[in-house]
Amino acid sequence: MAYKISDECISCGACAGECPASAIAEGDGKYEIDADACVDCGTCAEVCPVGAPSAE
Repeated sequence: MAYKISDECISCGACAGECPASAIAEGDGKYEIDADACVDCGTCAEVCPVGAPSAE
């Protein structure tokens, strides 16, 4: 089960820098998680200042 970033994303990039699988990239207006690369570790959710990433 991969994580997904909601529309609450403020495009700060904190999650992308901490992702051990490099599964997060800047998308159109917000960051996006590649579900195939996500290892479901939750690091992105831990570092996000607005709580945008969540488990699907």
